[in-house]
Amino acid sequence: MKTMMSVVWPILALLATPASWQPQPSRTPVDVSKLGPQIGDRVPGFSLKDQSGRLQTLASVMGPKGVMLVFFRSVDW
Repeated sequence: MKTMMSVVWPILALLATPASWQPQPSRTPVDVSKLGPQIGDRVPGFSLKDQSGRLQTLASVMGPKGVMLVFFRSVDW
């Protein structure tokens, strides 16, 4: 019985695949060097308001080991 079940499940999985399913075409590779500053690049100076309304600059957030900038798009525009 166990052997029969191990044969039946893969067949059922093949039958359950929609007929309209097509493999996705290969995607064009993205040239990430054109997307902005890369790892290790120096970013230009900036001044932006933070979530509390205080002005932050690159110099004000820079620490002794540098800074990691993360830009997060909020859902409440």
